[in-house]
Amino acid sequence: MNDFMKTITKEQARRFILLKQGLIGPYRYIGKDGAYDFIREAGCIQYDPVDVCGKNAELTLQSRVKGFTKKNLQDLLYKDRLLVDYADKELSIWPSEDWPYFSFYRERSRQMGDTFEGLEELKTEAISYIKENGPVCSDTLPIEGEIFWHSSMHWSGHWDKKSPAARSVLEQLYTDGTLLIHHKNGSRKYYDLAEKYLSAEILEAENPCRDESEFMRWRVLRRIGAVGLLWDKTSTAFVGMYLKAEERKKILSELVEEGKIIPVMVEGVKTPFFYRAEYDGIMKDVLDDKADLKPRMSFIAPLDPLMWDKALIKAIFDYTYSWEIYTPAVKRKYGYYTLPIVYGDRFVGRIEVVPDKSTELLMVKGLWWESDIRVTKKLTTALEQTLKRFARFNNCKGYEK
Repeated sequence: MNDFMKTITKEQARRFILLKQGLIGPYRYIGKDGAYDFIREAGCIQYDPVDVCGKNAELTLQSRVKGFTKKNLQDLLYKDRLLVDYADKELSIWPSEDWPYFSFYRERSRQMGDTFEGLEELKTEAISYIKENGPVCSDTLPIEGEIFWHSSMHWSGHWDKKSPAARSVLEQLYTDGTLLIHHKNGSRKYYDLAEKYLSAEILEAENPCRDESEFMRWRVLRRIGAVGLLWDKTSTAFVGMYLKAEERKKILSELVEEGKIIPVMVEGVKTPFFYRAEYDGIMKDVLDDKADLKPRMSFIAPLDPLMWDKALIKAIFDYTYSWEIYTPAVKRKYGYYTLPIVYGDRFVGRIEVVPDKSTELLMVKGLWWESDIRVTKKLTTALEQTLKRFARFNNCKGYEK
């Protein structure tokens, strides 16, 4: 296959990825509509409950959506219902319109749930209570006792463990697709019946995929679109898909033959890369030097789609990033919750910022430029402007270094 692939430079690969991600050039995504458009284009963004300077999903959107506020995402999820919280790349946020594609996922959950003695009765009891009383969390659903989950039986692969019956029943009904997350209070999830918030047209739609193999192909295509340029390697960008190397290679080959993805080689990297065919215009603009590459500075979320494959980032951007939130303090090289900094067509450093509620200021706890970065007035001005935007995003009146 390599004989027929075009070869691009690492600089061109970087520019293509950042243009596709909406992180260089003029803003492509504006306000709440822009946030929704980006998630539709990416397929999904990861949710993580940790909130140091914004939750991961919020951070992902603020970096490329002009004027984005945290309320924008809350409204899209829990008011407009254009988005749902559901599994994909671990717990994710994705468009409600994609609900039919996950039919196999929900059916497998229901089948495995049937293997637990007594679970069906508890599900019926929970549904009846929710119909009468509305949204519940595990603390407010009056179901007592524990359920023993066995890893060889449960579809999600949990280790053997006991868990409170109320929480287990809610999670099972949620994974089955009977419930969805009504809202969150901090990290606590409240559930209600999906039929109250998603249209019959969505809930009853026929599965667009004929079998699970076709569902896997759809997911591979979606993950390539989320990252922009993805290689034929075992990749953390495929987390949650349980995709074996042989299957990945077969799917990539089929998608190329169907004209859905385009292969390309990157100078200095032996592994082929792929991008979705609908973004070939962006690639051509990069190769023809026609792309608007006006530099923008952005603070990037730790679990941003751009960062899904850190080995790829190292190979193309020569940037090494480790999320040190779970690293013991004495072993951290940087900080508890550092954010990569993108400026122009490269990563220029990382920053740790924390809002101080008492002073309403965004505190810069640490700033580390890459070793080859020359700190110019232009770079400093870009940083100041980005800190001002980030302070507003965190409801702070300013920042303090």
